[in-house]
Amino acid sequence: CPVVLALKNSSVAMPPPADIVKVAIEWPGAFPKLMEIDQKKPLSSIIKEVCDGWSLANHDQFALQHADSSNFYITEKNRNEIKNGAILRLTTSPAQNAQQLHERIQSSSMDAKLEALKDLANYSRDVTFAQEFINLDGISLLTQMVESGTERYQKLQKIMKPCFGDMLSFTLTAFVELMDHGIVSWDTFSVAFIKKIASYVNKFASDVSILQRSLAILESMVLNSHDLYQKVAQEITIGQLIPHLQGTDQEIQTYTIAVINALFLKAPDDKRQEMANILAQKQLRSIILSHVIRAQRAINNEMAHQLYVLQVLTFNLLEDRMMTKMDPQDQAQRDIIFELRRIAFDAESEPNNSSGSMEKRKSMYTRDYKKLGFINHVNPAMDFTQTPPGMLALDNMLYFAKHHQDAYIRIVLENSSREDKHECPFGRSSIELTKMLCEILKVGELRKLIC
Repeated sequence: CPVVLALKNSSVAMPPPADIVKVAIEWPGAFPKLMEIDQKKPLSSIIKEVCDGWSLANHDQFALQHADSSNFYITEKNRNEIKNGAILRLTTSPAQNAQQLHERIQSSSMDAKLEALKDLANYSRDVTFAQEFINLDGISLLTQMVESGTERYQKLQKIMKPCFGDMLSFTLTAFVELMDHGIVSWDTFSVAFIKKIASYVNKFASDVSILQRSLAILESMVLNSHDLYQKVAQEITIGQLIPHLQGTDQEIQTYTIAVINALFLKAPDDKRQEMANILAQKQLRSIILSHVIRAQRAINNEMAHQLYVLQVLTFNLLEDRMMTKMDPQDQAQRDIIFELRRIAFDAESEPNNSSGSMEKRKSMYTRDYKKLGFINHVNPAMDFTQTPPGMLALDNMLYFAKHHQDAYIRIVLENSSREDKHECPFGRSSIELTKMLCEILKVGELRKLIC
């Protein structure tokens, strides 16, 4: 019968039930076990079944984890991520593993301690393990090791320097991984711990792993706690960070710029300009151009992001000037316009040298302001009352006139002698160009861009 045949064929082609996944499970010293996992069953029942197959007692002390490089534990929350053909591993439970490592990292044997810290750095990437280790007050144990425990081995550094460096590196790595899960607040750390981490930025500058993790910790401290920002800002200076940008390791350069960005972002408004001035004095822009942007290697995505953030932070220092209207009654502000006129028309611009009546001088000023390309020829201060771009446009015009004087004079004179239909007035063009650049560079949109 054709109908019966069709039903038989459809039953053969049907996929396995969605709740069943076929996996292989490993156990040291045994052949892998092939089995089907019913996702509707409790995970504890599946683990018991696996343990019974290998005659292992105390199934509650075991767990399943992925046998790939992640080694992440399988929980009720993530078990749906298991795919057909996955290779799993039966292992000690997160609680048991955390307890064992908590004890092992306190071993009196340097070799045993080093191996334990290495394992801890690896397992701490898993949030399930991290929660168990943190519950044992593991973060406090690590911070104590950083604050005082390393001093205990200071005498051994000369004869066991590689071992000591690796030990510190794994300790900091484990700390970073544990804190990245967001389980513990950053506000709980002492000044002694901050000082120690800050000291590593200089003390271990040649040890890439320690330097990298120290910079990562400083960045997180600054970004996640106002109190820690203030303490870190007291311990680390821009002068201490700049040399790390002049090396060849892009990852270190990236972390360094990330710390600078974090300090910049969290600084009070009145301190940001001061910090920008320090960065300018330290030739940060030139250093980034020479050692990062023009280096003989591609810029990775994280570096590109950090450079973008630095650019946003820098440009947003211009927001106040962009939103400041010119006060036509402010003599100091009006003197800037007089200076633009003087530079452009030097021979005839000095009021003291001009002869004739007041009306004649006003007529001369009006003529010159028209040549400069202002909309309001009588009182050009009125051109800068719109925000944006406000006083920022006038700042840009004065900078150009002073630092590129020949080009400025040429542009003014050329455009003042053109026909109206071809004119490109310097004043109006500068104002519109400044406004356009503020829009393109998103000046004033700091919070929206960083988040």
